[in-house]
Amino acid sequence: MKNIVDRFIKYAMIDTESDPSSETTPSTPKQYTFAEKLAEELKQIGLEEVSLDENGYLMATLPSNIEKDVPVIGFISHMDTSCDLTGANVKPRIVTNYDGKDITLNQDQNIILKVTDFPEIKNYIGQDIIVTDGTTLLGADDKAGITAIVSAMEYLINHPEIKHGKIRIGFTPDEEIGRGAHKFDVAKFGAQWAYTIDGGEIGELEYENFNAAAATITVTGRNVHPGYAKNKMINSTTIARELADRLPQNEVPEQTTGYEGFFHLMSFNGSIEQTKLVYIIRDHDRELFEDRKKLIETIVNDLNLKYNGAIKLEMKDQYYNMREKVEPIMHIVDLAKEAMIEEGITPKIKPIRGGTDGSQLSYMGLPCPNIFTGGHNFHGRFEYLPINSMLKATDTVKRIIINLAK
Repeated sequence: MKNIVDRFIKYAMIDTESDPSSETTPSTPKQYTFAEKLAEELKQIGLEEVSLDENGYLMATLPSNIEKDVPVIGFISHMDTSCDLTGANVKPRIVTNYDGKDITLNQDQNIILKVTDFPEIKNYIGQDIIVTDGTTLLGADDKAGITAIVSAMEYLINHPEIKHGKIRIGFTPDEEIGRGAHKFDVAKFGAQWAYTIDGGEIGELEYENFNAAAATITVTGRNVHPGYAKNKMINSTTIARELADRLPQNEVPEQTTGYEGFFHLMSFNGSIEQTKLVYIIRDHDRELFEDRKKLIETIVNDLNLKYNGAIKLEMKDQYYNMREKVEPIMHIVDLAKEAMIEEGITPKIKPIRGGTDGSQLSYMGLPCPNIFTGGHNFHGRFEYLPINSMLKATDTVKRIIINLAK
């Protein structure tokens, strides 16, 4: 356990934040620096065919140690952390034998992880939990996933008596900005299917996710002195507010759950002359997803008639629901489910209210369900990771490999 915890903390303290404004791959040089360090570690523990390409995609092989034909499968996690909160100067701290009470993360800044805000933390009373100092995210998304994969590989290398087929592992950059699979070489990876280790609480097993699109809406106005503005001024912020008000007000992330889709206004920045709105559009159902995009187009067209073409819409699809690719081969989900049960874990099969590299990879020819890492409250200062949950993620990876060989 200590080796696994030390490995995670080492990874978490390395800044690998991605940058959506960058056009390079990886989007930040520090991701490549981490990949180089990780590549050396993979070689040191005994993995073979370790390769790191110019775009920061890292792959390696655990060779088969049995003669019979076993499908080649893979395990994948991403190296970057979210840009929603800084990943620099992460200071992980272990809360031992958690007592079920509020956790003071930063006394000087009065940053407290409150049980009333995050009541699910009481499920981990008596366990050791890794938290932040309240000024950064923790990075369990997805450093915990990397830890689980590397630790499982190291265990199998150190226990050659455990029989297994050929295993491929892959670590990607820029997942948090939606580009994690864009330059992933599926043919080079060479697996029949894979699992992303990128889920949340213990037991999560997911094979369906949102269909996703992004829309950038730019409203152009005209500024005139307010004392002489009648019939002359065009206030872009007013038009932008009108557009936002035309969308369903209850179909937003904070009021939806399960399979319910939403329109999410990510940013609203502007002045009289120009205002920019950035939306993400999500729905599990493909038809409803298309309807949501059409609604935005309709609203923009209506307001352009009213305001003489003041609005420009740029909208593009980001990824699709992997369910379409996984359902015909549900044995790959069943394999993971049975592995969890054997490890004493209750599987929690549910849709991802988000995306994962696996959604894009599934459409690239590599079906790829998603398995838990154990973390909670990703992308924020209140992120925490129960250590036992990360250990169970490691055990699940090992058990999938062992059962497949059987």
